[in-house]
Amino acid sequence: MCLGTMTWGRDTDENHARGQFAAFLEAGGDFIDTADVYTDGASETLLGQIVNETSSRDRVFIASKAVGVPHLDRRKDASRAHLLKALDASLNRLQTDYIDLWQMHSWDPATPIEETLSTLDDVVRSGKVRYIGISNYNGWQTAQAATLQTAVPGRTRIATTQMEYSLLARGIEREVTASAEAFGIGILPWSPLGRGVLTGKYRQGTPGDSRGASAHFAGFVKPYLDERSTRIVDAVITAAQGLGVTPLEVSLAWIRDRRGVVAPVVGARTTAQLEAALPSENLTLPVEISNVLDEVSAPVLTYPEKSF
Repeated sequence: MCLGTMTWGRDTDENHARGQFAAFLEAGGDFIDTADVYTDGASETLLGQIVNETSSRDRVFIASKAVGVPHLDRRKDASRAHLLKALDASLNRLQTDYIDLWQMHSWDPATPIEETLSTLDDVVRSGKVRYIGISNYNGWQTAQAATLQTAVPGRTRIATTQMEYSLLARGIEREVTASAEAFGIGILPWSPLGRGVLTGKYRQGTPGDSRGASAHFAGFVKPYLDERSTRIVDAVITAAQGLGVTPLEVSLAWIRDRRGVVAPVVGARTTAQLEAALPSENLTLPVEISNVLDEVSAPVLTYPEKSF
């Protein structure tokens, strides 16, 4: 499991961030994900402070991201100039000399991919980055980037791709999963709980303390409050009741065991929410239940994704 920190510094205050960090490490976790644009840099800053104060840099594997820019005319910038500047800024906020996994947050159509990839090679050689990853790349973008990296001897291989993936969002199975598998790229599912909907808490409306009620995240949750999602959530709840566990645990166990998945990125607003997710590591779903969940949530695969 990977601890996501997208809400740190805004919806997750400093006390809960510290509580999450302590609970995660105590449970044996060490993989923590952030990004330069999360809460306008506050997420990286808070994580850096906590790691520094607890002298735990050698115990944690820090993943961060770049490419996002807060400009109305250009929201993505993977140019060499921007990436080098963004990396130094992230290192400063994180109070560290290196980032374990540095991910390109999204595809930038305005920058040649060769420029982006050669920059990633350089930052790895410099020691400021240890591994590189991508995020939110579709199938052909994943394949193109990975092909260019493997075609040139000595280039740094893409280690991971971070994509939205859950029982409610299985679109990556059309092409991204196969591309990642072909190039040995591990999948890091973000929002593995379907933006919180798979916990079942939205079945009777929108709780006042949920992301769906937040000004920042209401629009993020709304697409999964539809009829199809309700059928999937009902199936998850039925499975959880039969196993004597929570819907959250069932959902995380299902995504954890999907083909190519390395670690689900679990973002919690409070320490209690994170602690409720941790027991999923000990849950193994019976094959019969996994098959039912597969069937009820299956994406539509047609030509050319589905072979004849």
